[in-house]
Amino acid sequence: MAWDQARGDAVSAGRSYDLIDGLPPGHKEQHPSVWITALNECLDELRAKGVDMAAVAGIGVSGQQHGLVALDSSHQPVRASKLWCDTSTEPQCRRIMEAAGGQPAYQAEIGNALPPGFTASKILWMKENEPETYRKVRYLLLPHDYLNLYLTGNLVAEPGDASGTGYFRVREREWSKAALSWIDPDRDLMECIPKMIASREPAGQLRGDLQRKWGMSGRVVVSSGGGDNMMGAIGSGNVKPGTVTVSLGTSGTLYSFSASPIIDAAGEIAAFCDSTGGWLPLVCTMNVTVATEMIRAGFLGTGLDEFNQAVEGVRPGADGLILVPYLEGERMPNVPNGTGVLLGLRPATATPGHLARAAMEGVTFGLFYGMERMQELGIVPSEIRLIGGGAKSRVWRQISADVFDRPVVCPENQEGPAFGAALQALWCASGQDAGTLIEQNLKLDDSTRQCPIAANRSVYKELYGLYKEFSRDLIGCGVFEKHRALIVK
Repeated sequence: MAWDQARGDAVSAGRSYDLIDGLPPGHKEQHPSVWITALNECLDELRAKGVDMAAVAGIGVSGQQHGLVALDSSHQPVRASKLWCDTSTEPQCRRIMEAAGGQPAYQAEIGNALPPGFTASKILWMKENEPETYRKVRYLLLPHDYLNLYLTGNLVAEPGDASGTGYFRVREREWSKAALSWIDPDRDLMECIPKMIASREPAGQLRGDLQRKWGMSGRVVVSSGGGDNMMGAIGSGNVKPGTVTVSLGTSGTLYSFSASPIIDAAGEIAAFCDSTGGWLPLVCTMNVTVATEMIRAGFLGTGLDEFNQAVEGVRPGADGLILVPYLEGERMPNVPNGTGVLLGLRPATATPGHLARAAMEGVTFGLFYGMERMQELGIVPSEIRLIGGGAKSRVWRQISADVFDRPVVCPENQEGPAFGAALQALWCASGQDAGTLIEQNLKLDDSTRQCPIAANRSVYKELYGLYKEFSRDLIGCGVFEKHRALIVK
């Protein structure tokens, strides 16, 4: 996205890239080269759309969190990147936790538990499963760090994205030598970790060859950038207490600014740093639009408008049809071997509309599970700001308002993480106060504001109680582990 502060307008370009096909259940990978190709193609498209590239003063990168980009001494990837949604490393998580002396000791060091999505277990997985590849590793980066390296030639990291690695001390905002030794006691992994910079510092200046290639002139600053959730917080104005952002994307996230670290002893809420100097307690569920899209495209074969109309045609609660949307694993609750389960399928609910509504409600219930835990930790929002593709759906916004029992509204610029990266680049290039810049430039779209409907809220309160009980029983009985063993034979 190219954003012009003076005029307040933005031009967007996008590319999609698929996961690598043919991997076993739970394995989710992409090659970093596809990100570089997409970046170049998007910049070419922006120029073709009339963006004055010579006027670009700063670049900010928003990247998917937790992925492992392992490079050799020539800065070349040694293998594909295992992604945030990869749940194949659950055994490695257990071994790292055992090396630390248990979860309390691990959390005392870094402030977080260790779900399979985090980066740490991916390193140990590579060491155990691909030892020859592991011996070639010289640098360990996150996806947005890798893009910053491509743009500047510098190996740096920043606290927001780093706090999702599993080897970063979120209270102190520094790498953890102890946690790295729990991953590999035979090697000093601190030598492989990029230099930590503050979120307000630049990653560097755009490389001269890229500047010429893209038609940019003058000094182009590349900001520290950050994870997509940290950039989404900036892009939705979530930089002071009282607001919660909910992202209805491929995965779902729910987060709120805090002036101090919030550590969840149960390990369910991620204790992240944000990318403005504060902290960002965060809930992540792995299955949001990935679940609704599975139903829309895989079962119903309809367009988005038809899908939303089908949802609207069924009353709240879908007549008792519930989808527990754990698909190929879930992060909150931590169910790495999970799968999707339907409860309440009967002749009266065996319709496209019921299935569509159950999917939309089920993934929203998953996020509300996290909201309950946040409230227990003292985070009580007055308003929810919705971002992500799902936020464009009027019926989904109403479901969200009803389930969360809070008013919801979308930012005017719905490219939340991309807009946040642009705002961070402005902060870095201008040296102005981050909070002031965000307040001046963020606008809410009041046409998207929707408030809870009392009758709907009553239906969802009862249905959510059943969803939660059903989910807990499924997790506790061991059926997910037995099912995973069956399908990987």
